Amino acid sequence: MANRILPLELIDKAIGSPIWIIMRGSTEITGTLRGFDDFVNVVIDDAVEYSPDPRDPSRIVKTEIGGEILLNGNHVAVMVPGGKKEE
Repeated sequence: MANRILPLELIDKAIGSPIWIIMRGSTEITGTLRGFDDFVNVVIDDAVEYSPDPRDPSRIVKTEIGGEILLNGNHVAVMVPGGKKEE
């Protein structure tokens, strides 16, 4: 039988590492995972947000947020530990 890992254990192993988060809707965020809780609210450092341009949805707007941010776990759709969005 293969070793099993729980989802929160996988996230815990990713603390301090780059992470790529796809939010519900069309926003994506990359940065360094600093912490999380049981509701998958996450703290990201050096965050960069990628979202569609409201005037031209075929273009992506990159916004460097910097500092620490808190993302509400209810809005997180996918987390990719070690992942980074390609430019």
